[in-house]
Amino acid sequence: AKAGDDIWISGSLGDARLALAGYRNELALEADSLTAAALRMHAPSPRVALGVALSEHATAHAAIDISDGLVGDLGHILAASKVGATLDADALPAGPVLARQPVDLKRRFCAAGGDDYELCFTAPVSAREAVMAAAARAATPVTRVGAIDAEPGLRLVDAAGKPLDLTLAGFDHFSGD
Repeated sequence: AKAGDDIWISGSLGDARLALAGYRNELALEADSLTAAALRMHAPSPRVALGVALSEHATAHAAIDISDGLVGDLGHILAASKVGATLDADALPAGPVLARQPVDLKRRFCAAGGDDYELCFTAPVSAREAVMAAAARAATPVTRVGAIDAEPGLRLVDAAGKPLDLTLAGFDHFSGD
């Protein structure tokens, strides 16, 4: 990733984590909502066609599958590229079930939920039309959610650009949880 790049997300985020919360009795979900959210957990749609479309014209500078949560997986891009990022937490595309939940839950589950199997990728601002064309060829929606910064670290802001104080982490396969 390069400073100035846009950060993009394919599809939507958070419904798989919402289903997990329902299964763990962390929150109460109606049976219909739990069933709908659980589809994202049990039957994800990997975005292979979008990855191919982005690579055909070298549109993306960096890309990663979001399996362990956006903040964790984007963190891998940031570390490898020696850059930072600013994410608009309110621009993150919530899944249809999560979209009906309170804003604080949407922010947390979109940013760090895991099991989404969407793509997070960066591309230069000048490639916005090419990104949208690749998304159309792949029949996959994409959303611009932030920007790559030269300053290391990840900053989360709301829709007005106000910094958010969210303690988030992606899934850690070795944490024992």
